Amino acid sequence: MMDFLIQYGPFFLVLAGCGLLSGLAAGLFGIGGGAIIVPVLMILFESLGFSDTASHVAIATSLATIILTSARSVMAHHERGAVDWAVLRTWAPWIVVGAIAGQLVAGQLSATALKAFFGGMAYLLAAQLFFGRPTWRLAEDLPGGAGRVGLGTSIGVFSALMGIGGGTFGVSLMTVFGRAMHQAVATAAGFGIAIGLPSAITAVFVGWGQDGLPPFSLGYVNLVAFGLISIFTVIMAPVGARLAHSLDAQLLKRLFAILLAIVATKMIWDTIVG
Repeated sequence: MMDFLIQYGPFFLVLAGCGLLSGLAAGLFGIGGGAIIVPVLMILFESLGFSDTASHVAIATSLATIILTSARSVMAHHERGAVDWAVLRTWAPWIVVGAIAGQLVAGQLSATALKAFFGGMAYLLAAQLFFGRPTWRLAEDLPGGAGRVGLGTSIGVFSALMGIGGGTFGVSLMTVFGRAMHQAVATAAGFGIAIGLPSAITAVFVGWGQDGLPPFSLGYVNLVAFGLISIFTVIMAPVGARLAHSLDAQLLKRLFAILLAIVATKMIWDTIVG
């Protein structure tokens, strides 16, 4: 037992810390913890010598953690009557299709390509957080028909490739199509389940039997990372949410945007020099 703790103790501590940070970030900034989890897990697994699979495992494991946190979040919002279940019922099937497709594509990409994609998209998210305004509008309501199919599938694909929940893209989408911010946040929380569950299952099958996986991995999903990060994220998210009410929300989002841009720069730089 002692040998086991000596060998894996630091690994467990880093994962617990990752969960604390991601939960705090989710509550403070209103953005999914995947923006924290993915780069931290990439760095951790690469430092342990699993460079060939680090990106795949980081993204898939982050997607798995979204399931529990999204379920908890959407039910809490439901109790306050903020969730638009009609939107979830009509958009979720297309998000699921996109999430599965995204993970199938991710399984075919190299670690370098995944890292470059995450870095590029992180720049866009950082710009949206820094410059975005809740008053921006494209239309007065969400599209139906082909527009819903295309946008819903795109949310699933991009989220699955980055390892993030539906809140990141979903909140922006719903607000620019005329929905109030509180309803957008509440409803987009449900997108996370539609992204995380099918993505994680797909990642298990796509990664099954791959060489060079970190210990305790089931396909591309690392079970220990999933468990520890989920527990500590659920604990810390309410703390971050309470703290956010006592701080300048706009300043917090801009500070997080800067942090995200720094992380994106490191990812792009690693792909260039690597």
